[in-house]
Amino acid sequence: MTALVVDGANVVGARPDGWWRDRPGAAARLAGRLAGVLRAGPAATAAIAPDVERIVLVLEGAARAAGIDPTDGLEVVLAPADGDATIVDVAAGLAATGAAVVVVTADRLLRARVEAVGAHVAGPGVLLRALDSL
Repeated sequence: MTALVVDGANVVGARPDGWWRDRPGAAARLAGRLAGVLRAGPAATAAIAPDVERIVLVLEGAARAAGIDPTDGLEVVLAPADGDATIVDVAAGLAATGAAVVVVTADRLLRARVEAVGAHVAGPGVLLRALDSL
């Protein structure tokens, strides 16, 4: 089983589509797309990682107000302060269970931190292309 940990701010910010005018709405749209990729099955995420069964979307700042309901396989974690620290904690916790963990972010410092706890990294473009292919 593979778990994706998605840096919500980083993925949403990867496309200049006006997300900054409605951060909660942008987070909710991303969550909906992530739920869709889970429903589509493992083939939909094969370009990112094999056998993805769980996605953890980490939201910070204004995006935390999105009020997203969890769905099968999609968990939403609201960072109490620093989103990066929360992502590292989530990745470390999942890795400790023996799950393969892939963190989706382009943040270079965060990449190094999650690799240090045993996670792999994929860029937002890989995830966005997978979502766009649905």
